[in-house]
Amino acid sequence: MLTSFCPVICTSRLGESRGFYTRLFGFTATCTTPWYVDLSRPGGRTHQLALLDHGHTALPEALRRPVRAVRLTLEVDERTEEWERLTALAAVKCPDQGHLVVTDPNGIRIDVVPLA
Repeated sequence: MLTSFCPVICTSRLGESRGFYTRLFGFTATCTTPWYVDLSRPGGRTHQLALLDHGHTALPEALRRPVRAVRLTLEVDERTEEWERLTALAAVKCPDQGHLVVTDPNGIRIDVVPLA
């Protein structure tokens, strides 16, 4: 049984990325070092995301580069304040598809999909 899932984004923009995910999606930092940030979003289900300095020795040398291509999809209830808040925060609306698109400081595309 899967009990946890935590994507790790290798980044050259640790502080900027932390600010983006805390401001836009309500994550809070649960562990912070100069080279790593663990983010968590409280609620009925715990959602986690980690940010790792791409040049840190925790990564094998061949992998020490910023993320190049990732797409994340987040689902939110369309009838909540969360959907309205995200809509107001410089997200690009895709009216033909009924979802929002935001891009993080690393160029990661995030599709925010409303649950009907």
